[in-house]
Amino acid sequence: MARSTDGALVLFSGGQDSATCLAWALSRFDRVETVGFDYGQRHRIELEVRSQFRGALRRTFSEWAERLGDDHLLDAGIIGQLGSTAMTQDIAIEMADNGLSNTFVPGRNLLFFTLAGALAYRRGLRVIVGGMCETDYSGYPDCRDDTLKAQQVALSLGLDRRMTIETPLMWLDKAETFALARDLGGQSLLNLIMEHTHTCYLGDRTQRHNWGYGCGTCPACELRANGWRKFKAEAA
Repeated sequence: MARSTDGALVLFSGGQDSATCLAWALSRFDRVETVGFDYGQRHRIELEVRSQFRGALRRTFSEWAERLGDDHLLDAGIIGQLGSTAMTQDIAIEMADNGLSNTFVPGRNLLFFTLAGALAYRRGLRVIVGGMCETDYSGYPDCRDDTLKAQQVALSLGLDRRMTIETPLMWLDKAETFALARDLGGQSLLNLIMEHTHTCYLGDRTQRHNWGYGCGTCPACELRANGWRKFKAEAA
């Protein structure tokens, strides 16, 4: 596949999905930068593994190393001032009255893409890549394809520059996300995702499973574990 000379900015949280999206972008663009957000998340360990994954990626894939540019970490702490959620407070994960899990952080992705759009504008990048999907998710409205298409229009109008939001995982389940990582970087990339990414909502990295680190019981861990089992079964 011919690479694009356009630059891309990847929303890189440090989790499985965004790590896969980073590999996807590196296989398609000559210049790739990453951005993460500190919003007081309960599982802020994800911010620490970001640099570990980037470093391991550089060492393992020399052809990607030369395309991987700067990393940016932005303060989005205002999110925590807008109300408590199970992602920002030490409270039990449960369903809220509106039918959504209380892990939903209202406006989080909208803010992330607004900040990423401003950063991309300054950095001369026209493509923003995010790991949102409608297949394996908790019903978050800001992960929907329609939401992100509308956000793309708003960014392009507000910045007076054509901006593109790419969501390569939008219609993939977790097993297919593992398969995409394998197709992009083989077992080496799968190993890096297992060892150097973090998904667990509780921030637990004391337990190592065959799919990676985590408590093993929170919704994020269950989703990743089930996806891994399905991936391995289909690959057998």
